[in-house]
Amino acid sequence: MPHLVLASGSRWRRQLLDRLGLPYAWQSPDIDETPHPGESPGALVHRLALAKASRVAQAFPHHLIIGSDQVALFDGEILGKPADLAAARAQLARFSGNRVRFLTGLALVDTRRGEHRVCHETYDVVFRALSEAEIANYVAREQPLESAGSFRMEGLGITLFERLEGDDPNTLIGLPLIRLCALLREAGMDPLGDRASPD
Repeated sequence: MPHLVLASGSRWRRQLLDRLGLPYAWQSPDIDETPHPGESPGALVHRLALAKASRVAQAFPHHLIIGSDQVALFDGEILGKPADLAAARAQLARFSGNRVRFLTGLALVDTRRGEHRVCHETYDVVFRALSEAEIANYVAREQPLESAGSFRMEGLGITLFERLEGDDPNTLIGLPLIRLCALLREAGMDPLGDRASPD
């Protein structure tokens, strides 16, 4: 059994983790993602990333468990997934010419040692000025109802942007690989080492 476990059912996060070439298992955690009253976006993604990893950790007592959670922010408001295509078009119209910030929480739980590390990365998307027709065509083609902010970086979403600002573009997709590699090294698993599993 792999010594690395991804606490996520997201195929996008699995595709990102695949890039490291490490063997891993994955399991989708079932947690309540409702924000607590007065909880800051940073505290929220820290709590949820750790909660996801901790939920899965119960079944993997000798592993490194990766948890991740992401929120999108616009004008201080946490953005949810659009309820329908009309809501997606309205959300994108608000973003036209503006900046949307993504916070992605990352947790690594070491069940062998009873330790965990938690952090988050920030990534900004600056939208170009979008016409109603461009928004309508994008939403019709991409159907982004499962994406907070009504767009997907993995697909046609790239056509909506003027620029991207941040340290690691993988953060926008949902798994900050640069920071993850650093956490794995701290925990004794070097992605470029001779062995793909920790001692």
